[in-house]
Amino acid sequence: MLEQAKAAAISTGDSALLARAESTLAYMAADESDLDDALGLLDRALAAGGLSHEVRGLMLQQRATLLRRAGRTAEALFTFGEAIEALQGRGSDLADAYLNRGTAYLDQHDLESAVNDFSAAAVNFRAEGDDVAAAMADHNRGYALFLAGDLVGALEVMADCYDVQAAAGPLLKAVCDADRAEVLMAAGLTRQGGEMLRQAAEAYGSKKQRQRQGEAELALASHLLATDPVEADRVARSALGWFEEARATGLALRARAVAFEAAVTAGHDPSEDGEALAAPLEEQGLSWAALRVRLQARLARIRSAENAGLPTRPASGRVIGPVPPEAPIDIRLLERELRAELAVAAGRTASGLRELRAGLDDFHLWQSSFGSLDLQTNVSGHGRTLARRGLELAVESGETDVLFEWSERSRMLASRVQPVRPPSDPQLAADLAELRGEVTPEREAELREQIRQRAWRVKGSGQVSDPISLPELHERIGGHALVAYVVAAGRLVAVVATDDAATRIDLGDQAALGSLLGGLLPDLDVAATDLPGPLGVAVRSDLTVRLQQLSDLLVAPILERIGDRPVVLTPSAVLAAVPWTLLSGFTGRPVTVAQSATAWLSRAHTPLRTAAAGFVAGPRVMRAADEVAKSATAWSGAHLLTGSDATAAAVSALAAEVDVLHLAAHGHHSADNPLFSGLELADGTWYGYDIDGLSAVPDVVLLSACEVGRSTIRWGEELIGLVGAWLHAGARAVIASPAVVADEAAYDVFSRLHGALAKGLAPAEALAEALPVATADAPPAPFVCFS
Repeated sequence: MLEQAKAAAISTGDSALLARAESTLAYMAADESDLDDALGLLDRALAAGGLSHEVRGLMLQQRATLLRRAGRTAEALFTFGEAIEALQGRGSDLADAYLNRGTAYLDQHDLESAVNDFSAAAVNFRAEGDDVAAAMADHNRGYALFLAGDLVGALEVMADCYDVQAAAGPLLKAVCDADRAEVLMAAGLTRQGGEMLRQAAEAYGSKKQRQRQGEAELALASHLLATDPVEADRVARSALGWFEEARATGLALRARAVAFEAAVTAGHDPSEDGEALAAPLEEQGLSWAALRVRLQARLARIRSAENAGLPTRPASGRVIGPVPPEAPIDIRLLERELRAELAVAAGRTASGLRELRAGLDDFHLWQSSFGSLDLQTNVSGHGRTLARRGLELAVESGETDVLFEWSERSRMLASRVQPVRPPSDPQLAADLAELRGEVTPEREAELREQIRQRAWRVKGSGQVSDPISLPELHERIGGHALVAYVVAAGRLVAVVATDDAATRIDLGDQAALGSLLGGLLPDLDVAATDLPGPLGVAVRSDLTVRLQQLSDLLVAPILERIGDRPVVLTPSAVLAAVPWTLLSGFTGRPVTVAQSATAWLSRAHTPLRTAAAGFVAGPRVMRAADEVAKSATAWSGAHLLTGSDATAAAVSALAAEVDVLHLAAHGHHSADNPLFSGLELADGTWYGYDIDGLSAVPDVVLLSACEVGRSTIRWGEELIGLVGAWLHAGARAVIASPAVVADEAAYDVFSRLHGALAKGLAPAEALAEALPVATADAPPAPFVCFS
């Protein structure tokens, strides 16, 4: 049909019709991977003359779009400018030109210009009554916000216009899904975002949209660099194949650059020269991509120099100047990593640590714009490399104060940000209520995504806490001993600090932990079950041996230093499953497991509120009602919720009114999204997200529920789970178990525990008094006091 239109235009001398026909044929030729022919068709049509401003503008826009898709961004921007000038007053055509030029500005990371163009496009589309195109312009504005580091704003804008675009067809939906997936991956959700990008690539591939398929794969590879560089290299090379087939030389260059970065990040020898890649990227106006490659090339050379004695200066002699403050956060952190490695290579470890420290400060300032605990911990991946390298250097330094500082910094990748109380969100509450009911698997997945993204919209405090120093710790620790367990650089090390001294104790090779930790949780879980006499004794005897071996490794070497003091522990994340109160040397002693020494001290000297106590018994727990009834006798005027009264709404109201809250219910830990961990109540699960919505929280929370003391390691040394949700919301202490607990054991421990709390003992002291001596004749009670 288009060829017929072209023939008719030639026969009638209709230059406008001829131009439109050749323009459309050019676009089709580009989709069929013949870009040079497509540009040739457009150039001939433009040179023919006799075109109106409107037709000339349309053809210029088409040419600019093809140039941009080929990665020739600088040429595309100039041509878009010509098109927009020619299309002034032309409604939707002008809006299209603004929309497409905005994407070219995105390629160059000129985000202010991109936002301006997308806003202009949306205004013009709405004036023409084209809601789908207006939604597309708004979506692109959201993508610009993402590139500027505003993940919350990006998701909010994209969510608001998603339904309109998704209803317009599978290809447009694939575009939206690919962009939203990039935001999710930048927010740390690599599994979820990666799956969405793979689905988008498959959708493009099924429609033979090979270049778009490559673009989705390139986005996936870019975001896999930090977490799976080997897979990032494979996916980038797949994208490169599609771009070479489409003769999209600019995009092929970007794919080569990502493959280069992946090789460097994986510690492999890159197959290309970074400077040779960076120069043409810069020529295309892709200055940030070029700078990223240059930084990675320098890192690769430093690592090579460490092994081969090579000079660290690049062969070209080019020196990379300071990265400007408006650079993306990943580039700013990469520069700090490079400067740190240069300093270490020159024998200036202290200078290297200063660079890493400054990089983390920059990261935390950006991170403080996010108020959601989920998002704060997810984006911690951006600071993981600097924190891990700092911890390795600290272990290697042999200096106790340096090791303590970096132990704190590695544990505070998320908790340095001052928490905020989120505003009331009726829609979020409604979504959680619906999720508690009977829903289809498809609706459940949709609700979980809605809940997560609504929680992400909470703005951050913009405030960051500084880690406490060792001299400050000495001044404020009082009669306690702090033990910071560090696992890094292949070593297991402890820093033991009291009010008058700090000692570094080398506990041995990290490998010694492997066999002891590998089967620990299964052993604890099995030991809690109702096994017949001899079998139960045998299983618990095996557990006793394992616990003694852990105690010999972790506790025995530090006992002389801690004396008979109460202990505060800040263990590395790999030790999250250790039931510290069951280890010989810690049994019978007040033990608190803290997020960090800084976090513990921020709470330690504030008077504890214990005037009012509340109790909740969930369904299907054999002795839950008996447990809370017995425990409540220790308190005057205790509030109880049992049976059908123990609903999510009632528990939320009770939690906001009491100082001590005891929850006896079946619990579960969700490793995929720990804030969906929860407790089973009469009307369904009460989630970690419900805790964030409380108007006030108790000072002390007692979780008599299986495994809700478990946590997921997000990045680095920090953990997230139901315990973390309570502490983030403002609870002073949470007593919970990382493993299954027998009903009878929980009944006995908590009835004694409440008596001790009601007498005025601190939570860790009360727990130490309440826990029985572990024997092979009874199930263990691995409760731990977290703060």
